[in-house]
Amino acid sequence: MPEQPPYLRVADELRRRITEHVWEPGDRLPSRAQIGQELGVGENVIRRAQELLISQGLLEGRAGSGTYVAEPQQRVRIVRSSAREQPTGSPFRADMKAVGKLGDWESRTDAKVPAPVDIAARLGVDEGALCVRTSYEFLADGRPVQLSTSWEPYDLTSGTLIVLPEGGPHAGAGVVNRMAAIGITVSHAVEQPEPRQATAEEASLLGIQKAALVTHIRRTYYSDQGRPVETADIVVPVAH
Repeated sequence: MPEQPPYLRVADELRRRITEHVWEPGDRLPSRAQIGQELGVGENVIRRAQELLISQGLLEGRAGSGTYVAEPQQRVRIVRSSAREQPTGSPFRADMKAVGKLGDWESRTDAKVPAPVDIAARLGVDEGALCVRTSYEFLADGRPVQLSTSWEPYDLTSGTLIVLPEGGPHAGAGVVNRMAAIGITVSHAVEQPEPRQATAEEASLLGIQKAALVTHIRRTYYSDQGRPVETADIVVPVAH
């Protein structure tokens, strides 16, 4: 059997110290040089081991401060379907309230943005067709937990009260409820999840290590007539 790579052996040792409470949540780890000297490996091996444990949610990197044992995090089950839509209010806030957290978000909407080729294909429109694009940073108790970029065909909502997802009387109500306000019934969503590494921008927004593992979900909502009415790219750190 091939020998286990050094960084995986180091990660197992660091994980053991965390699970056996040698290091408690919130503790700052010794420097990479100190750990490397103790375990007989180079600092690069320690770095790779720590990055693995950061991506798994056991460690937390803090810029300019060091590496710390992460506080235990409760994983949150979020159902992105019509079943989670509430009669009023935000589905995300409802999800967070169910686990005792305060849900909120920051957003930016740009109207009349030409659809890139991949978004056009997902929405069933011509490349360059005008869309409403909204970027979200979702927060739980003030900490970022999820990113999302949403696209809606402009011709579908133009001239209605829901043309801006975060403006008007239906702001923040969720796709299903907003579309219902203009007589469109959303029947189902299709999701395509895949693991990948975070981009530098995503890592900065989410407060995670650069290139940490995330789940990227491509979600598209469809009306009961079979038309795509919204598509989004959702990014969630694997630690959550």
